[in-house]
Amino acid sequence: MAQIQKPFTFLRTGHVVRNRTVLAAMTNKQSNDDGTISSEEISWLCRRAEGGFGIVTTAATHVSKDGQGWDGEFGIFNDSHIAGLKLLTDNLRSKGAISIAQIFHGGMRSPQRLTGVQPISASKNKCSESLYGFSRSASEQDIVRLINDFSDAALRCANSGFDGIELHGAHGYLISQFLGSKTNRRNDSWGGDIIYRAKFLIEILRSIKLKVPDNFIIGVRISPEIEKIGINLHDSIKLAEILRDEEIDFLHLSCGDSFSRSICEPEDPRFITEWFTTSISQLPPIISTGAVWNSKDVNSLISQGADFIGVARVGIAHPDWPKKILNEKYEPKEPPFTETQLRDVKLSQPFIDYMKVWDNFVSADT
Repeated sequence: MAQIQKPFTFLRTGHVVRNRTVLAAMTNKQSNDDGTISSEEISWLCRRAEGGFGIVTTAATHVSKDGQGWDGEFGIFNDSHIAGLKLLTDNLRSKGAISIAQIFHGGMRSPQRLTGVQPISASKNKCSESLYGFSRSASEQDIVRLINDFSDAALRCANSGFDGIELHGAHGYLISQFLGSKTNRRNDSWGGDIIYRAKFLIEILRSIKLKVPDNFIIGVRISPEIEKIGINLHDSIKLAEILRDEEIDFLHLSCGDSFSRSICEPEDPRFITEWFTTSISQLPPIISTGAVWNSKDVNSLISQGADFIGVARVGIAHPDWPKKILNEKYEPKEPPFTETQLRDVKLSQPFIDYMKVWDNFVSADT
């Protein structure tokens, strides 16, 4: 466990992270209907910073009004959001954590009932969130607008006091939809093989770098495999090489289960993170997230070559996980958790209610 407690310095920006633990972005539905962040969401994140996480990542925040993905999601699409976010970043900094805002656009996963407009995607795709049954294909004008929305949002994050941003290119949202061969069937310069399907993401990165301060952290989160939308491991490895050459500050692998084999290479003994760390030279720092719970999991993921260990669900019920994980035999209690237990670790009722849809995570108080 010596590795996880070592500080880490981002070479390009100079930011020093106190340890190798990351609270990964989690949907929690705690914020306000107008897109401003709520005191409940600030409280939830700051309690995890107090618990010792080196990096604290916000839930996904939408860069465009038409990019909202769910109820209770805070936005970063105009300057009215900055005041509330400064309260968050000031608190996170005072507790010693590096603050990262995860920015995204839901694409065809942005419900029309929330946005009032037909969902947009790389191509026209079947879309349950659309009143018409399909997303609409982004025009060249749409793409330019979306790239600017991302970079304007990144600048607002910098002005709000965040240390950096994470571009959410995982989990099937808009950037993923451009990366996927099944959701991106374009025959122009924004579609084709992975080099062209990655163009949308790369242009967002380049646009952000032109607007934010030089010491602003810029990372990318990807899902190495999403079979349903046409994202496969080998394309993702090629994408990682492209992102390395763009000099991103970190690459976050959202593995689902960090201890599973590749879908397309089931006979290969390597876990997903190992595919990247053994296939690519001079990788940016790697955050790996997926099914990490105890000390044994941490040691396994570090042995796969991860620089940072990201956690989600264990951080919900165990805000002091970064401190306790230093114990080689730490086995935090697993679900279910009572509503009282969750309220005691700074979760509001909307977050608790949302978790009730998770299998066996919340139990009734007894």
